[in-house]
Amino acid sequence: MSSEKPVLHSFYMSSCSWRVRTCLNWKGIDYEYCPVNVLEGSQNKEEYSEINPYKFVPTLKIDGVVLNQSVAILEYLEETRPEKSLLPKDPYKRALVRSLVQAIAGDIQPLQNLRPLQYIESTGGNKIEWAVYCITQGFEGVEKQLAKTSGKYCVGDEVTLADLCLLPQVYNANWFGIEMAKFPLIKRIANDLSELDAFKKAHPQNQIDCPDKEKNKNFRAFI
Repeated sequence: MSSEKPVLHSFYMSSCSWRVRTCLNWKGIDYEYCPVNVLEGSQNKEEYSEINPYKFVPTLKIDGVVLNQSVAILEYLEETRPEKSLLPKDPYKRALVRSLVQAIAGDIQPLQNLRPLQYIESTGGNKIEWAVYCITQGFEGVEKQLAKTSGKYCVGDEVTLADLCLLPQVYNANWFGIEMAKFPLIKRIANDLSELDAFKKAHPQNQIDCPDKEKNKNFRAFI
């Protein structure tokens, strides 16, 4: 493995970046934070697209390689740095974790991400209404699965990759004004996760590219 300090290309509001920041923090991996302002289109610049052909965040430079796509990055970090594991040893529980990860990172978050919302708005649609619909529909399924799998966290009493995906998605739900009282398990687990140091450190307000005006908002109160 390379001895160079890992570099994370991230945007403070990006839930995908938040997942990876939390993982890095959880595993005690020191890294350099390189801001990519997706609201200004920095991800579309040629120099960034050369390291991330998808023109998304995050991108992680680590061990002499460049990694894209948040879930792939999480899996890589788990496989190469198994200390403080984020996957259960039991194969069935691992499958449950991956099911929740897929539900959030594959079925919910991409539909309410910046790119589809910009397209919906450009065609005269209601982007907020669309985002609320997608998150609500997805959370209904997640809540039902958590009724069978959760302990203190998403799968049992240990923090897993599913939890790393859940909290940022709750943040998105709050951003779009979704009433979280309809999802008591999701709300409780998110509250518990938000008290953990790795999650606190990864919070959007604690990133170097978070504007001062955003740092003064009490996001914790919305969960």
